Amino acid sequence: LFPDTFQTNHLLFYERFKAYQDYILADCKASEVKEFTAEYLEKVLEPSGWQAIWRTNVFEVLVEVVDVEYSTLKAVVRLSEPFLCDSHVSTFTLECMQELLELKKHQLPVQELWVVFDESGEFDQTALAIEHVRFFYQHIWRSWDEEDEDDFDYFVRCVEPRLRLHYDILEDRVPSGLIADYHNLLSQCEALYRKFINLRSGISSSDSDSEAENVSMVEGLKLYDEIEHLKQKLKLIENPLLRYVFGYQKHTGLQAKGSRPMGTKITHVVSSTIMASLLQSLLREKLCPETCDEELEIQFHSDPLTAVSACYEGDTVIICPGHYVVDGMFCIADSIELEGYGLPDDVVIEKRGKGDNFVDCTGANIRISSLKLVQHDAVEGILSVHHGKTTLENCVLQCETTGVTVRTSAELLMKNSDLYGAKGAGVEIYPGSTCTLLGNGIHHCKEGILIKDFLDEHYDSPKITMVNNVIHNNEGYGVVLVKPTVSSDVKDIAAKNSEGNIQTIQSNGETDNVEDLGHEELHECATDDLELHERAEISEQTEGNYEIANELVATSVKKRQMHKKRLSELGITEADDNLMSQEMFVSIVGNQFKRNGKGSFGTFLF
Repeated sequence: LFPDTFQTNHLLFYERFKAYQDYILADCKASEVKEFTAEYLEKVLEPSGWQAIWRTNVFEVLVEVVDVEYSTLKAVVRLSEPFLCDSHVSTFTLECMQELLELKKHQLPVQELWVVFDESGEFDQTALAIEHVRFFYQHIWRSWDEEDEDDFDYFVRCVEPRLRLHYDILEDRVPSGLIADYHNLLSQCEALYRKFINLRSGISSSDSDSEAENVSMVEGLKLYDEIEHLKQKLKLIENPLLRYVFGYQKHTGLQAKGSRPMGTKITHVVSSTIMASLLQSLLREKLCPETCDEELEIQFHSDPLTAVSACYEGDTVIICPGHYVVDGMFCIADSIELEGYGLPDDVVIEKRGKGDNFVDCTGANIRISSLKLVQHDAVEGILSVHHGKTTLENCVLQCETTGVTVRTSAELLMKNSDLYGAKGAGVEIYPGSTCTLLGNGIHHCKEGILIKDFLDEHYDSPKITMVNNVIHNNEGYGVVLVKPTVSSDVKDIAAKNSEGNIQTIQSNGETDNVEDLGHEELHECATDDLELHERAEISEQTEGNYEIANELVATSVKKRQMHKKRLSELGITEADDNLMSQEMFVSIVGNQFKRNGKGSFGTFLF
């Protein structure tokens, strides 16, 4: 029986942003918010003659607005005729509601009113104005804002970052763990602030200098410090520039469970349904091999995320063929094995939710094999190795943003896998990491492989091995090295020292001249009486190996020279290379680069 109301809760970010910036708050201080809001309402709000639904957590009732008290942001109302009320309890009669309104002096906060729809268009601006006020006090305003710094632009300092965070959460652009942390911190801060206000009002109303009051003052100072600490954490999450750093630290702080108290290891089997034939195959091939002398403990799960969350050090997860859709993130902090039972295309795990990474690895020795991971509409990468070693073998990665990221001090071994679809780089290699890529396909990404700048003195050079990969059909380069623009004198020194002396260091400690390697490969490509255009095509596919190794090791030489120069400026005339820098390990052999938009290799200077 209730009439329709204006639907104003689906406004876009820029609509709210423009309203608060241009029409409501402008450059006001926090202490002036209520005054500015009252002035805005006085300009656009119809003072009377409109109906609204008064909504609370307990009831809804139809009322008619007869006046507006702009300075208090309240409307003067009376019950509409006929009386319409919907409540969760049956005690709200007409008499009860009239008594309640009399207690409130018939004045209600405008944000508790939803304007009844009117075809004339006369009350459109009224409905929109009330929506802006309601949204502000529900999602933007904090009870402690007035007591914070009042010298700065409140809109820039508080409104804009909180508004952006709200819409980032709505659009699934913030990790679910970070959202939970934010709401938890907000609740804690509000509870402590209420306690602090009550304590402060108790002290201010007392004139005595008793011991109890001194204790209250000490308690108040402690509460104040706690509140300030929580407010700083909230600001970290609200600030879009710092949010990623905060979230990244959160993920890298994952704690490993370690071994079970009894030292047992469990095999977790994941399947939506278990057929008798599938169980027999599992028992024969995986669960009861002839070489197994110990009794094996098995747990069954229908969801791969639940299985991984239940793992301890040394556990194995076997995922049976099927298409699994997960809503959370795989956080792997222990050394476990995650294995698909079948071909990768038969064991598919699809990720929902934009804000989270798909797989975060921090365990000492993690192995993932024979799986297909699929992302849609994501804003985070598909797999990140933060610490320890992760082995990825015989997998298919259908990416959305960044593909695989190897962080500083982490190690990745990626073998016989297929990665595609990244709107950033297929593989990101950070300074000080170890990345081994063997026999993979990396294609249809923005860039194939991106190697982060490692010239900074605080970073170690990465160790990179690339053998027999096919890197093709990427929009930009097959491999990109990011590095800063280096001063000309350092360039000259590095060029002089690296000329004719660029080497790749193989895993057995021997060295081969890259230039010779490149000529040898080109010579092999030219054999068997190939046609001239065929020879040129194969040369283009393979010459990137030499170019990449050359540039990476030359950059490593630059790094050494820059470090020597810094030591020289500090008065240290002789420097020990072994103490100063770590030689870059580079083995780039047999890779093919085909149809990459900008070529096999490039550098990005900043």
